[in-house]
Amino acid sequence: MTWPVLALGVVVAAAALTAGLILLLKPLLVRFFLAQPNARSSHRVATPQGAGIAVMLALAAVCIAILLLSASLRGVVPSLMPVLAAAAALTVLGALDDAHALPAMWRFIGQTVAAIAVVASLPDDLRLLPGLLPLMVERALLVLCTVACINAVNFLDGIDWMTTAEVVPIAVCIAVLQALGAVPTPIGLLALALLGAMLGFALFNKHPAQVFLGDAGSLPVGLFLAFLLIFVAQVDLVAALLLPLYIIADSGLALCRRLINKEPIFSAHRSHFYQRAVTSGFSVPQVTTRVFLLGLLLACLAIAAVLARSPAIALLLLAIGVAATGWLLHALASGPK
Repeated sequence: MTWPVLALGVVVAAAALTAGLILLLKPLLVRFFLAQPNARSSHRVATPQGAGIAVMLALAAVCIAILLLSASLRGVVPSLMPVLAAAAALTVLGALDDAHALPAMWRFIGQTVAAIAVVASLPDDLRLLPGLLPLMVERALLVLCTVACINAVNFLDGIDWMTTAEVVPIAVCIAVLQALGAVPTPIGLLALALLGAMLGFALFNKHPAQVFLGDAGSLPVGLFLAFLLIFVAQVDLVAALLLPLYIIADSGLALCRRLINKEPIFSAHRSHFYQRAVTSGFSVPQVTTRVFLLGLLLACLAIAAVLARSPAIALLLLAIGVAATGWLLHALASGPK
């Protein structure tokens, strides 16, 4: 089986399985995971959340199918088992939170344990800053960044198609990098499975959404993104910064703003740029389309940075990405003209 055929098969299988599972689980989601509008949400009617359960089940099923059906890849999939297991644990934690809000400290502890498990499973020779930091310090920073990524994705999962608009360009970029031989095969397969699962979910999350991802999806998706980006960072740190640049900027600036204003950072709010954009008059599709287009630009810049193999060019590409992200944040904060 050629790689393009396998890649397409993974995406299609993950998308179809996710969509089928959402249809199957929707009555249960309506009964046990109904999200009521609150201070953070942008929806006005009660909508079932927890569709992330279907996304994660589809991902696991696709990986197991690869293990069973492709003899040539049987040595590949087991290397994904630690992150799949950690993601499964976060799915359970998120589902419990979706059904009945858990204390913030419980969620943080669960996220930290999952991040530690994933970072501990990384190859011993995987170094991002060799010679600059001791291995233990680097791994501790990776745990911190992984927890931050989990929370950032969770914070930005607030309007229809938002998480899909963020994840799809990143997943496509990492799949391209794998095709170019820049990242390992397991990383490309996971990116493709995540891409397909999010596309299957997007069918039901388009505005106005029939279902939401919920913490059962946003938490493990954040973990997967962090795991994938670690391997991109091993190849090119600038590329790994470019891909999640909007996620970093929106979440980071919103957090700083709330800290400066002495607002409780764990309480529900609508102070992210994308939320402020909707409040100021942008439609939900207008916001997610802009975020998606920025994501595509950042993905192209990341691929160019990897191919250029030049620190000077990489820094120039990072500057372009920062400028584009800053322009979008300003546009979202300013509202429609």
